[in-house]
Amino acid sequence: MANYVFAYSGGKGVAADEAERNAQYAKWGQWFGELGSAVVEGGAATGTAKTVGPGGSVSDGGSRGLSGYSIVSADSLDAAVELAKGCPVLEIGGAVDVYEAIAM
Repeated sequence: MANYVFAYSGGKGVAADEAERNAQYAKWGQWFGELGSAVVEGGAATGTAKTVGPGGSVSDGGSRGLSGYSIVSADSLDAAVELAKGCPVLEIGGAVDVYEAIAM
């Protein structure tokens, strides 16, 4: 088993309306429940960002538009991709990049 990072991007973000927001959170909770022991770390949503580039240059906004992350355990990259297909961010126009986490 290896760990994989789900990097979330895009979508409409967290709803401003409390009822809609609670419904979104409930979908995430249900999905994490379906993933069960595959969830290594639920992760977090991300906020404002800056990017540090070559020579120490700094720009606003983050280079990838990351909106959150999670870490899961799976037998292969393809198995992790299958897990990602149920992610609620996909329902609101977002995407999930799946990366193998390589121990250093």
